[in-house]
Parts: sequence; C-alpha cells; structure tokens
Amino acid sequence: MTARPRLSLLAALVITALAVLAGGGVADRLGSGGWEDPDADSTYATRALEREFPASQPNLLLLVDAGRASVDDPAVAAEARRLVAGLAAQKGVVGVGSYWQADRASAPALRAKDGREALIAARITGDEKAAGETLDRVAAEFRGTRGPVEVSVGGPVAVRHEMQTIIQEDLVRAELIALPVTLVLLVMVFGSAVAALLPLGIGIVAILGTNAVLRGLTEFTDVSVFAMNLTTALGLGLAVDYALFIVRRFREELATGAEPLAAVGTTLRTAGRTVLFSALTVAVSLAAMLLFPQYFLRSFAYAGIAVVLLASAAALILLPAALILLGHRVNSLDLRKLLRRGRARGESHGPDAEGRGWSRTAGLVMRRAPYFALGTTAVLVLLGLPFLGVKFGTADDRQLPSSAESRVVQQQIREGFPGSPGGGLEVLAEGSATPAQYAAYKERIAGLPEVLRVDGPLVKGESAYFTVQPEGEAVDGPAQRLVDELRATPAPFDTKVTGAAAVLVDSKDAIAERLPVAAAFIAIVTLLLVFLLTGSLLIPLQAVVLNALSLTAMFGAVVWVFQDGNLSGLLGFTSPGSIETTLPVLMFCVAFGLSMDYGVFLLSRIKEEYDATGDHDRAVRLGLQRTGGLITAAAVILGVVMVAIGTSRVTNTKMLGLGIALAVVMDAMIVRSLLVPAVMRLTGRATWWAPGPLRRFHTRFGLSEGEPAAPRTEPDRARDKVGANG
Repeated sequence: MTARPRLSLLAALVITALAVLAGGGVADRLGSGGWEDPDADSTYATRALEREFPASQPNLLLLVDAGRASVDDPAVAAEARRLVAGLAAQKGVVGVGSYWQADRASAPALRAKDGREALIAARITGDEKAAGETLDRVAAEFRGTRGPVEVSVGGPVAVRHEMQTIIQEDLVRAELIALPVTLVLLVMVFGSAVAALLPLGIGIVAILGTNAVLRGLTEFTDVSVFAMNLTTALGLGLAVDYALFIVRRFREELATGAEPLAAVGTTLRTAGRTVLFSALTVAVSLAAMLLFPQYFLRSFAYAGIAVVLLASAAALILLPAALILLGHRVNSLDLRKLLRRGRARGESHGPDAEGRGWSRTAGLVMRRAPYFALGTTAVLVLLGLPFLGVKFGTADDRQLPSSAESRVVQQQIREGFPGSPGGGLEVLAEGSATPAQYAAYKERIAGLPEVLRVDGPLVKGESAYFTVQPEGEAVDGPAQRLVDELRATPAPFDTKVTGAAAVLVDSKDAIAERLPVAAAFIAIVTLLLVFLLTGSLLIPLQAVVLNALSLTAMFGAVVWVFQDGNLSGLLGFTSPGSIETTLPVLMFCVAFGLSMDYGVFLLSRIKEEYDATGDHDRAVRLGLQRTGGLITAAAVILGVVMVAIGTSRVTNTKMLGLGIALAVVMDAMIVRSLLVPAVMRLTGRATWWAPGPLRRFHTRFGLSEGEPAAPRTEPDRARDKVGANG
C-alpha cells in the first residue's frame, strides 16, 4: 500500500463504488421482526396455523368508526359488509372476518365497549416485502371516510411496515446530524481540517461496504432493519477511533523529525497493532450474538462484525497510503496555528507537551488510589441498581410515535375493546380426536385462572385450534403464566401454544439458555486477546471486570428511563412498562466491545511505556497522558453519533442509541480516567506478573504496541520479583 499509494487508493475507490451498487436498496430487503426463537413451540404453532388456518392469525385490522352512530346501525352494517367483500377480493389477503359476520361467542371481542367502533380482521400473506406492498395497496383503497364510517388501518403487519419506514427515515436524519457534527469535532481534536477528513473517509468506506455485505446476506437469511443503525454508528465511531489513534501517532512521529515513510512504518508497528487487537475484541463481543437464535440479534452480529473488520482494514491499509501521499500536509489547514506564535511551519506540541492535565489527573488518582477505586465502584453500582427491577416484554405498537396510524388503532383497541382482540393465545391441537374430547379439553382450559374466554375448536382434518382470550394485557404477567398453564394442561392430542405471550416466554427461555455460553465466550476470548497484548495474568481479569462494571450505568438508566418512564416527556416516547427481551443482550455486546476498544488503547500505551522504562507508576501516568485526551475525544464523537441515532422516533432505537452513548462516555471519563489507574496503582508491579510458561508463550506469540523490549537483565528480574511479592 505504501509502495503504490495512488494505485491503492484508486483500487479502494473502485471497490467502494462497486459496494454502493451492490448495497443499493438494502433497506427494502430488511425485516422489522426477528424477536422470536425459530425453533420454539410457539413458532412451530404459528407456522402451522398460518398454513392450515390462515384466518386464525390475522395481521391486518381495519378499525371501523361509526362516529356517533352504533356499529349495529343498518347503514353502518351495510357499508361494513361492502368493506369486507372488497377486502376479501384483494390479492394477497385471506381469512377476512368481521364483527358483522362473527358468531355470537366471538362478536363481543370485535365490538368496542361504547358500541361505536368495530373491527374487520384479515391476514396478508407473503414475506415482509410482499406484505408491505399489499398493505400499501389495501391501505390506499380502504383508509379514510367511507360513507357513514371512518376506516383506520392497524394490526401487526401495519405496525411492522410503519416501523420499518420510520427507521429508514430516521437513519437518514441521524446521518445528516452525525456527519457534520463529527467533522467539526474532528477539526477541534486535530486542529487540521485535512487530518479531520481522514476518519470520515474511513467511516464512509466501512458503512458502504457493510451495506453491500448485508445486501448479500439477505439472499440467504433474514436480516433486521435495526442493524442499519448499528452499521452507521459503528462505521463512524470505530473509524474515528482507529483513524484518531493512527493519525495521532503518525503526527507524533513527524514531530520527532521522521520522514513520512518511516513515520508510517513506526505507526503501524505501534498504533496499528493496537487497532488490530481493538478490532478483534470488538468483533468477539459482537460475534457472541450469533449464539442466539433470534435473527434480530444475529443481524447485529452480521452488521457489527462486517463494519468492524472493514473499518479496521481501511484504517490499516488505506489510511497509511493516504498518509504517505499527504506527508507533512496532514497538518495543513491547522486552525490551532492561529492561536500559536513563534512556531515553525508544521511543528507540533510533541507527545510530552500534550496531555499534562491527564498526567496530573493520573498522579492525583494514584496518590489516593483506594478512595478513587472504592468511590467510583460504589457510584457505578449505585447507578446500576434500577436494573434489579427490570421487567421483560415484547416490542409492540408503543415503539412507534403517538401520531403513527397503526399505533393509534392499536391503542384504541387496547383501551376500548374487551379482552385483547388480536392479542390472544392460540392452542394448536394435532392428532385425531372426537368432538367429546375437544369439548372436554375446552372445558379444562376455560376453567384456568386468567382465562376470559375460549373460542373453538375449528377443525380441519386431524388439526384443530382454540383461541384463548386472557384477562388484561396480551403479554403481561398473568398472560405469561397462562402460557405455562396451557402447556401443562393434559390433552388426548399433541398441543402447542402460540400468541404474543407465548412468543415472549419462548424468547426469554432461549436467551436464558444461551446467555451463560455467550458470556463465557466473550470473557474467555477477551482474556486471551488481552493476555496476548499485555503478557500479564492480572490485567485481562481487570479488563473484563472493569468493563462489565462500566456498563452498570447504562443498564440502570435503561430501566429508570425507558421502563419506568422517567424523562419520557422530554425524550418523546411512551413507556410500555417493560424492556424488550433482546435489547439488554444487544446493548451489552455492543457496549462491552466498545469499552474494550478504549481499554486496549490505554493498556497498549501503558505496556509500551512499561516495556521501555520498567517503571510501573510512570507507565500508568504516561499512558493516561498520551491517550486520555484521545480516548475522551473518541468517546465524545461516538457519543454524538449514538445520540444522533437516539433521536429516532422508534423507542427501541432511541434506547439503543442513548444507552450506548451513556455507556461509552461513562467508560472513557470515569472508568479509564479514574478507576483503571487507581486499580493499577493498588496492584502495583504485580500487575505485570505471569507464570513462566505463560510468559514464554507471550514472548513467542504475543503482540503489543511498540518495538520489542530489550532483554531483561538480572537486576530487572529481581525488581520484578520484589514487585510481584508486593
């Protein structure tokens, strides 16, 4: 790359242009679901009911509002029947039913309590793209004033379609906010407008390349539209992190008098190694989501791994080529020169003149290490306490803004109709049975607590299904208990339960089953990578524990704000009183990876200084001095990007963006600045100890920032032994 820099950049430009073509229209191929376990009983039952009894799974609801009249008024009923006939004639629509056609048992659930609204239910077939096209056609024809009634469109398919549309619109707005603000912040960090443009270029390459990867994956598997938000956030955030680190080191080398080619070589042997380790640790955290069956989580792994690898590859391959071409011009348009006097052209502060405030901070923290260690730990634990009251739920229409039509319809159904129309439980019965056996089973489930009504069975061959309306909300605690009770109710045939509450129960079980494996995977691989970076036995353990501790504020804030509803008016969302089951897993994997990103930057520089001097306290102080401002700047920029994502009108996206923004800022400003130096001061030189076999393993296979250290002498080893013994 450095031998043919112009050719390298031209090839990258061509590949990026091809990625734009390959990734075009990716958003239209992404799904808005993916929270269910594909191997669960509820998923099997849903698919069987869709195949055998399409009317049992309505995903389209037309809310017919008669105004001041009654839905039983002859004119209203006549118009409603015309709507039913017209909807049944639509291509891609099956299982049409309504209040005006329902039998005496189920009719009350389709009629509002005040008698002025009623429902028409149907099912739109096909995948999400085909269903969205059908919905657009149906909504355009049926929505609005129709004779004596007003028709609104709702149901799960409308909620998903509107959510997908809003997410795409919000993502464009987030990019329009994040890009210029990021550029301004980079100019402030670098001073040079030329240097500031380099991280943006790396980020754009990573984002466009990841879109192409996602477009290719949609040919083989389902991918969630929410993953595009992570692509933008990590593409910009990690590109800024990696480019900041590399450009900063390159400028340091130039300031010492090195020629551009030599400066690039030193930069890649030092900062480049750190970027490589950082990318691997982030990718490992994101890869853990592949262990979960929900395609919502797996989608973030696809997008995250792709964008991390592309951002690091661009930083390690394309950025050096650009730096070779720029040379000392990387400092061009340096706005900070306006405030400097008596400095030669292109002269920099130098590494020892910058970050003195961070050096003083490190000195203060290390002199009062026990107080800072205990104090920051106590504050972080206190901030995380609200998470002990977390309640898990499922994503529904309340994710949408209050003005969204599908949410308005669902809210009117939730508040104005008896039971939970469209939100009940279905029991699939498979196997031959007599009418008497069906009747006996129906009587047993009707006698269960929390059951409002049982409809059915509807029989087709050796399959049948019952509809069970729970009392209260469709996915609250009683509804989830009812799922377990239905599954435990004896029957002379095989039964499977589905419905919103059943999907939630199965999703929680799937996550609980795989969460220990995912956590162990992240911990073990992270421990190995940090050991390869540092050669220490204690530092990897510190890194994992302190990283996990840094996330407590994020989890506490998520519950306090998004579950309990505090600040909901200010942030513009409606709290459903629960947290979607997969969100904490996603936020942990992303935030843990980003925290390790900053941890690797700091530890690598501390290790370099320790290898050079053997002075533990000085190494910690200099490491924070050289990287404290860099890590804080990177965290603030990534925080800005995540806050831009957090301006979304969809609550889950808002929670993801604002929660991770809080996590990265807390990690950079509290954990890296206060807790890490305090803990490393308490552990002293023992921090660097490792058993002989592991030390020899690291000598052979490990990588770290900086040139290989000189061989240790006998006095060095004696000092190490004294330090290890305290």
